[in-house]
Amino acid sequence: MSAPPLTIGEAARRTGVSAKMIRWYEATGLLPPAARSEAGYRHYGEADLHTLRFIRRARDLGFSVDAIADLLALWRDRTRPSAGVKAIAQAQIADLRRRIAEMEGMARTLEHLAEACCGDARPECPILDDLAAGDHGPTRRRAIRALPERGR
Repeated sequence: MSAPPLTIGEAARRTGVSAKMIRWYEATGLLPPAARSEAGYRHYGEADLHTLRFIRRARDLGFSVDAIADLLALWRDRTRPSAGVKAIAQAQIADLRRRIAEMEGMARTLEHLAEACCGDARPECPILDDLAAGDHGPTRRRAIRALPERGR
């Protein structure tokens, strides 16, 4: 005997995926269209919940929608070799490491800007000056680092 169908709210509660995201996953094709009641309400079964948990976990690991679609296709294909799955995971690792390096660079830049700001009652602020200057490249960053400690 199969379990009764679940509403979108109950599916959201059981999977940790918001109702809005469930509708979006359906619209993008990650989740098959839900069965509908006579009144037009979406109904979900256990297979849908399993797919939603898969999607949520993949999103938690930072996979893109396209990568998740590829992973779902591989997951559903029980005859697939695992090499394709591993290649997708390795590409994700490389992307995460690249993004981490970019964020570390941003943190270093902000640390230098915060060190350059006196943080007192004066209106001069190297942080705001830097933001207003836009993309100024490494020359300005070197100049900020070269400022005397309290004279920044």
